[in-house]
This record gives sequence, C-alpha cells and structure tokens, in this order.
Amino acid sequence: KNTSLLQKTPPLKTVFSCPDKEAGLQPWNPGHRETHRVTIGHGRKVVLTSSATVHSIEIVDGGKLVIADTSRPIVLRTKHILIGNNGALLIGSPDCPYKGNLTISLYGRSDDSDVPHSYFGRKYIGVGTGGTLEIHGEKKLAWTFLNRTLHPGENNDNNYHFERGWGNRGIIVHVVDPKTSEVLHSDRFDTYRSKDESRRLAQYVEAVEDGMILAMVVNDEGSNNLEDLARKALMKLGSQQFHQLGFRCGTSLCFVCVCVCVCVCVCAFSPQSLGICQDILELADDTSSWKPGDTLVVASTDYSMHQAEEFQILPCPACTPFQVKVQGKPSYLHMGEEVDGVDMRAEVGLLTQNILIRGEMEPRCYGTEACKFFNFDTFGGHLKVEHGFKAVHIQGVELMHMGQQSMGHYPVHFHMNGDVDEQGGYNPPTYVQGLSIHHSFSRCVTVHGSNGLLVKDVVGYDALGHCFFTEDGPEERNTFEHCLGLLVRAGTLLPSDRNSRMCRHITDGAFPGYVANPRQDCSATSTFWMANPNNNLINCAAAGSEETGFWFIFHHVPTGPSEGMYSPGYTEHTPMGVFRNNRAHSNYRAGMILDNGVKTTQANEKDKRPFLSLVGARYGPHQDSDPLKPRVPALIHHFVAYKNQDHGAWLRGGDVWLDDCQFADNGIGLTLASGGTFPDDDGSKQEVKNSLFVGESENRGTPFPDNQNWGPGGQDLNGRSLPRGVNFPIRGMQIYDGPINVQNCTFRKYVALDGRHTSAIGFRLNNSWQSCPNNNVSDIMFDDITSRVFFGEPGPWFNKMQMDGDKTTVFHDVDGSVSEYPGAFLVKEDNWLLRHPDCIDVPDWRAAICSGHYAQIYVQIRHPANLNMKMVKDEYPDRPLILEGALGKKRHYQQFQPVVTLAKGYTVHWDRAAPAEVIVWLINFNRDDWINVGFCYPKGTNFTIISDIHNRLTKQTRKQGVFQKMQQREKLEHSHPGWGYYYWEEETGLLFLKVKAHNDKADLAFCSVKGCERIKINAFIPKGSGPSDCMAEAYPAHAQMPIVDVPMPQKRPANQLVRNAFSSICGKPEPNLATQGARLEGRGHTQNGTPGRRKAPQAGLKPLTYRRAGPSLTHCAIAPP
Repeated sequence: KNTSLLQKTPPLKTVFSCPDKEAGLQPWNPGHRETHRVTIGHGRKVVLTSSATVHSIEIVDGGKLVIADTSRPIVLRTKHILIGNNGALLIGSPDCPYKGNLTISLYGRSDDSDVPHSYFGRKYIGVGTGGTLEIHGEKKLAWTFLNRTLHPGENNDNNYHFERGWGNRGIIVHVVDPKTSEVLHSDRFDTYRSKDESRRLAQYVEAVEDGMILAMVVNDEGSNNLEDLARKALMKLGSQQFHQLGFRCGTSLCFVCVCVCVCVCVCAFSPQSLGICQDILELADDTSSWKPGDTLVVASTDYSMHQAEEFQILPCPACTPFQVKVQGKPSYLHMGEEVDGVDMRAEVGLLTQNILIRGEMEPRCYGTEACKFFNFDTFGGHLKVEHGFKAVHIQGVELMHMGQQSMGHYPVHFHMNGDVDEQGGYNPPTYVQGLSIHHSFSRCVTVHGSNGLLVKDVVGYDALGHCFFTEDGPEERNTFEHCLGLLVRAGTLLPSDRNSRMCRHITDGAFPGYVANPRQDCSATSTFWMANPNNNLINCAAAGSEETGFWFIFHHVPTGPSEGMYSPGYTEHTPMGVFRNNRAHSNYRAGMILDNGVKTTQANEKDKRPFLSLVGARYGPHQDSDPLKPRVPALIHHFVAYKNQDHGAWLRGGDVWLDDCQFADNGIGLTLASGGTFPDDDGSKQEVKNSLFVGESENRGTPFPDNQNWGPGGQDLNGRSLPRGVNFPIRGMQIYDGPINVQNCTFRKYVALDGRHTSAIGFRLNNSWQSCPNNNVSDIMFDDITSRVFFGEPGPWFNKMQMDGDKTTVFHDVDGSVSEYPGAFLVKEDNWLLRHPDCIDVPDWRAAICSGHYAQIYVQIRHPANLNMKMVKDEYPDRPLILEGALGKKRHYQQFQPVVTLAKGYTVHWDRAAPAEVIVWLINFNRDDWINVGFCYPKGTNFTIISDIHNRLTKQTRKQGVFQKMQQREKLEHSHPGWGYYYWEEETGLLFLKVKAHNDKADLAFCSVKGCERIKINAFIPKGSGPSDCMAEAYPAHAQMPIVDVPMPQKRPANQLVRNAFSSICGKPEPNLATQGARLEGRGHTQNGTPGRRKAPQAGLKPLTYRRAGPSLTHCAIAPP
C-alpha cells in the first residue's frame, strides 16, 4: 500500500531545542506492515511515538519525521529511509540529546524483487539534495586508555588465574576468600589417571575451612577415575553440576563452582560467566557516561589484532568514575601502562549507544561473489549523503551490521559533496562524532569527493576493507580527531582492500590472462586510508589492521567521478595537514606508510593490472602544490608505533620530518626512503629527531598454541612474542637510500642472540639502490643494547649480500655518538672504494670506521645493459667492488651507483664486451670535487664524449662541450667548465677521464644548482670483442700507494660517552661506557668463526684496544687481565 501524509502549509513554528516538543507535530503510529510504503511530504510534520514496521519511508517537500524521546524503547523497521528535497529526519538535537532507546533496523536482501534506487540502492538511509538529517544521541566517552594492565585470565586484585594447557590435566581447585577475593590455596588432582587422586580430592574438600569459596575447573579430562566418594563430597557442599561430569564434558575446559557455607555463589560452566570471572578496568578518563549493559572492546597490545576482546559492563556501585566492572576475564595480555618509555596502553572503545542503526542479516552468505570469501551475509545497511544536502549532523549513534560488499554502500558515506564546512555554506559545519561502528561489512566512514568534514570520536571495530577511507584524491581539509579503528580485515571492493587470496581470484578489471602479484598489486588494507595528504589526523589510534594503520596514498590524477578535479601530480606535491599525537600498533605490515600510488588507467595490453592497483609514487610537498615553489616539510609529531610486525613506519618522500616519536617492538622501527635512485625532490631531506626506539620491551605478549612467532628474546632470554620469526633481524632505524638525518634519538634494548642479528641501526636487506654518503646521525644515545650497528652478512634474511646496495652502505657519524669518533663515516668492512690504511675495523658490526670526503657516481649503460661492473680503487687493486646493477637484467639500460672517495683514481671493468653507451652522473659532488676514472674498452675502439647538464625537474638537457683526445694523460688535469679531455691508453685498454664538478650544489642536493652534470661516452667497439676486463694490464702499472687524505678524528673522551649498560665488546657484554672507558660493542666471533651472540650478562672486562686497519681484517682485542 502506498500512503502519503499530506497537509497544507504549516503555521509559523516556535523553535524548541528538543525536536519532539515542537508545536504542531502530529503523532504517527503506523503499526507493523511490511507492505506499507510511507511518504511524508508537503509540509507534514509527524512524531513517531512507538515501534513500527513499514516497507519504506520517503520524506520530501517540507515533510519532517521526528522520533519521540520516550521511556519505552522504539524499534523502527524499514527497507529504507529516503530524505529528499526539503525533507528532514530529526532525532534529538545538540542541545537536547535523545535519551531513550531507539533502533532503526534496515531489512531486506540483495536479491529482493523491489527495484533498487538508482543512486542509493537498497537497505539504506539516504540524504538527498536538500535533505536534512539530525541525529543526536547521548553524549558518551567514545574511547579511552586502559590505565592498569590486564593479565590473561587474571583479576587485577588477586591474580586469580586458571592454568590452561594439556600439561595440567584433571581437576584444578582454588580456595578463595569471599571477603578479599584472595586465592588462599590451589591444587590439581589428576582424576583421569588415578583413583588415588580422587581420594586425595575428597580429603582436600573435607579440609577446606567453612565460609570459603571452592572454585574448580576441569582441564581436558577428569572423570575417568573420579570415584563416588569425591562426587558425593562435592555434591554435599551444594554442587549441582559435578555429578554430571563426563568424559571431556564437550570442551577442553569445564567449570564447576561449589560453595562451602557461603550464601551467595554464582556458578556456571562457561569461563566467561563464572561468578568470580569479573574484572575491574582502571581507565584513563571519566567513564561516568558508560552504563551497565554497554559493550566495550579492549584493543590488542601484541602483534596480532585478533587479541582485541569484548566485555560487557556490570553494575559497580563501588567503582570510581575511572573504573568499570566487566563480565569475564581477558584471554590475552592488555597493557595499561608505559613500557620502557613508550605508551603502550590498550585503547578501550565503547560499542554501545542509545541510538542503534543496524542491518538485519541472513544467517549465512547467499547468492553473491562475496560468498567465495565470506561464509556470512555481507549485505548490511548503509547511510549515504548526496551532493547538495541541506544539513547533516550525526552524533551518539551505534551502527552495526552496516555496509555492503558492493561499491558505494558504507556505514557512513559522504559522496561527492564538495565543501561541507563554512567554505561550502554549511553553518554549523557538517560532522559525524561519537559513533560506534562495529561488525561492518564495508568500511567505517567514507569521505568521497568531500572537503572539510569533521569526523570525531568515532570507534570503528571489526570492519571489512579500509575503515576511515578517502577515495578519489581530491578530498582535502577533512579532520579525523580522536578516532579509533581496530580489527580491520580485508574486503573485496578495491585491489588495495584485498588480501592475497582475493587478489588472485578476483580478475574483474584485469587484462585477460593477467596473473596478479598480491604483495605488489593489492594487500594494503588500512585503518586510515588517506588519498590526499591535506587532511588532519589528530589523537587517532590505528589499533590493528590486516595490513597497515595509516597509509598515505597518491592518485596522480583524480579517479572515478572526481576525474578532472586537479592537474596531474597535484597530490604528490600537496603539503600534509596536521598529523599529531597518533598511534598505531598490532598491524601486520606497518603502523604507518607514506608511499605508493594507485593505477589511474584501465587495464590494457601495455599495463595489464586492474584499475586502482598499487603502483609507485613519490611525495615531495611544496607550497601551493607547485614543485617550483619552496618546499614545505610534512611534519609528523609524537607518533607512537609498537608491535607492528614489519615496520613501525615506512615513509618515502621529500621533506618528511618526525619529531618526538616512539617506536617499540616493531620488526623494523623506522625506514625513511627517498626515490630509490634519486630523491624526486632533490635538495630535500628526511629526518627523525628527539625520538625513542625500543627493540624488545617488557611487553612480552601472550603465548598461545602453535604460535610460530614465539621464542626467546630480551636481555633475560625469556619467551616473548616476536614480530617475524625467531631469527628475524630486528632493527630500530633502518637506513635505506637517503639523505636522512637522525638526531637526538635514544635506542634501547636491542639485544642480539645466537642466530638473530638485532641492532639499533641497520640497513635495508636485499637492497639494490644507492646509499647516500650524506646520511648522518648525531646525538645518539644507547641504553641496554648489544649492537649499535650491523651492516649485514650472508645468511637468513640477508641472503647472499650480493646486491649493490648491500655493498655500498655508508653513513656519517657527525659527533661520534655511534662510533666514538666525531666526524667519522661508517662503511661496510669490505668496501675498499671507501677505506684507507687508518680505518678501524669493527668486525662485530661488519663495518669499518673511516674518514674522508665521499660522493657518488651513477654509471648508466646501454647496448648492452645486462653487464656486471667491476670498480677498482687504484690504492687497493686487489679489492675490487663488483656491482650487478640496480635495475635488473631485462631493462633496456642499467645503472650502477657506487659511493667513491673523492680525489682518488679508479678503473672500471665489465664481465663482457663493454657497453657502447656510458653516461656518468656526478652525484653529491660539490664544486671542484673530482675523481679520475679509467674505463676498460677493447683495442681499436673509437669514442665521442660530451658533457651536459640535465635538469630532472624540467626534463631539459643542455650540452656543455665536447671532450678532446689528448696524447698525454697528465693533460687531463686541464679541464674546463665547457669541455674536457680524455686519454685513450690503448695498450691497457683504459679510457681515462677526469670527472669533475664545475657548479655549486645546495647542501642536500644530489645535483648542482644548474642540474645534474654528466659525461656521455659513445664508444664504437670492434665487432666480436671479448670481455672488457683490463685488470691484468692496468695493475700494477696504475696502482697507487694508499694515502690518508683526511686524518682520522680523535676518539671522544670517556666523560662524553652516553649510557650503555649492556653493550658488548667482541661478542661479550660491555659494562657502562661512562665508567669503564671507551670501547666499541660488537658481537664477535666464536672459535669456529661464527658470529657470537649474547647469552648472559658479563662484567669485568678490561678496556678495549684498537688496531689500525690495513688489509688485515682482525682488529678487535681485549687487553689481558
């Protein structure tokens, strides 16, 4: 039936703060008819005062529906509510929050016979153009922090805990004092194995003092040899369950509770409803707004997001406003304190509100593609706001079973609304706040093509796909404040939502025959998905996602209905909004990622990946998003990341600066990445300062069966949860390419073990890219560690250490706070392009401490490109560096990126015939810096050599001059800015050039202020030439005596050294450096040559002595007693 509620133009209204008290409202009680299609229009204003069931409700043309705030619960069931032009749905107001209990239940199936709405679809609350939606529930605290640690199975007051595990079979008994809740005595009786144990149990029961509580649990099996004597003794005390105890009683844990002369004793078989299984949660904020019966979720504080647990609040007259009593005991450890200087308190979120909007669900999945991946119904309700709405403010609402596994249908969805704050004429600005969104089938809050929205105090829990989601790229100025997301699982909608299985099996949008690579194309499920950096994230928590907590992603051009809203590359240069006081933990991949883009073209034969698959992108923020204007650093302040399995944070970009951050218990604390080969924003830097890194904290996690990531760790070698496996090389700061600056940071509790290379500072594993000599550290402090730095060695996780970046790692120890030699550089121990005779070997770091002036050359080759390059420093001809190239052997060109010592001579050789084209880029060369290089070519080769300057930003190249051939090598010294000279020594096959910079360079730039200076060699090589390896001819003819151009700095005095209680020297723990004198910690070698690792604290070592490092590699010695 189709019914319209119509009325003539209403009289002038009187404004009331409570909408249900407005004069002129007509009571409306439609009853319960699923065929009743309701239209409220033409100025009709009605108030719903009782529960109702209708087919649908449409509010249009000045119609208004108000929900009465009554003492009786109201349940409104409908397939949809459409709020059209000049229509309004009002439930409470900001000044008069709704206090009753209201449920709006959206019912229907995806395969209903009704024709779906062309814009909103099915099962929705839709706010159309000109519509008003005002929902204001009770104002409750959205979430807070646990202020006292919860232990698994324990009561905070008496540590009451039933042991679980097959090793504790039988009947476990605790005697509890009913006044103090103290466990007075406990014992275990294996009545499965022995009748003697049954008799002992009967005697034990008889001996319990009157007035005590006797609590029992049967673990695995306890009935096999349980005699009647014991059964009768317990039944006499009042047990109603013990006589029914059978074999394994259906579960592995069976609870029995008996009382000995106690009037009140609640007994049950369920461990969560056992009378004594209650707990008091100590919380950080006033929770007076939380009520008995409300449901809470306590976040995981371990690596697995699945350790989040729900609890129901119980009455507690004695509780303070900062306490709640909950039913049940935790199964996992939940931290409620600062641990080793890092705030690891679990978030506690409220899931219950007095206004509930829910989807009615079928008992199982049906009839959709989603059923391939989910066994439950995913067709929930959704709330969608269309462009041109009149007003939307939503507060104090619970949304459960909302969202659909289909595009555009989410629990809360602002779709293509443009500016929704004052800039768009909305006063007050649009907001959603105080929402509890849980058990969602697609996201939590979606902001699509909308700007200026306030999303505040929202809890998103157990959702499929990105939880807080910005969609196409143009979304700006939105603020996510004090939002909590946890237990965010993979969904099917976008490639980035999907897990590996979904990625491989969902082929829609891919070019026929394309086989997806899940870790590259998909697998990016995130709690906060930011498609534009100009949004604000303040006081938010990402407490568990299948992949990542916060992910800043880039759309090179806007996608979907936002197409054309900005010029290409706009978001990659847009300054970041406010990112302050956020935290991320219990995520599989990372706490935070700033990297990658999405594919903005459809699949085609050239690029077969689906639309919106993950691709590469580079971030370089500039004023007005214009790369020609000044840079604007992205500031990340007080970010806390802990217990993330892979990374605390992976941040790639131009100026990305972190301050006052905390990283703990992550596989890798922090990686700052630039552009791989070049920083795309040349002259920028990345930095972290005033921050804390903790390797393995006192938050040990919870053991559970079949956990592959549980093993020994920490200084005491006790069991703990581990990020990636027992031998994963945990690192605090991972140095990748650069340039980066690490300043005034503390590294704590990085303890290496046998078979596990833990270190405070490490390097990216299996790295083919460049390592910038301008990477620098200063003011570093170490506390309770065994290895400050580790450069890597062949073995698990490190593989063969044959990739170019593995061989060329370097950083500058500006003040000596790492090496104790101010101004020194730390280099890989076998990189003789950077070493000199006075370098100091530290075998346990696989490093050498050196001095010098360093830069880089990039050697690009073509025709052919699949060569290996051997580079030799004339001072160490027997120590070549062999590079395989950064780009893989199938590319049309190859690039080698060695770090070199300036003012030295080198030769370059190839494993096959030399390439016909070589381009040498001068990287990190200051004006007048130089090296001499001899390139090996076959006899009979002729050359054309030019110099040019390439501007990478404008993509323009200016030719500088042509190199002239000289008959004497000494003439190479007479180079000029416009041209140069080369010398072809045909008898050795070496083409000699002086590679010199002629232009000034900004401090952190890779190239000069005019662009990248390059030398291009075109060689005309005789056909059939063999490998171009001139080593035998070049040396010893061109060998040079090793010379130290930059003297080694003086070692820092002992009184300047930082606290370091458990550093190790040559494999043995080091005493406090400040009192025992200066020494380097390391891990040493055992007699069989394998790396030594920490086994137990040791003291009393004599001061360390050094030996200068020539070619020999043994330079760590302990002075004898």
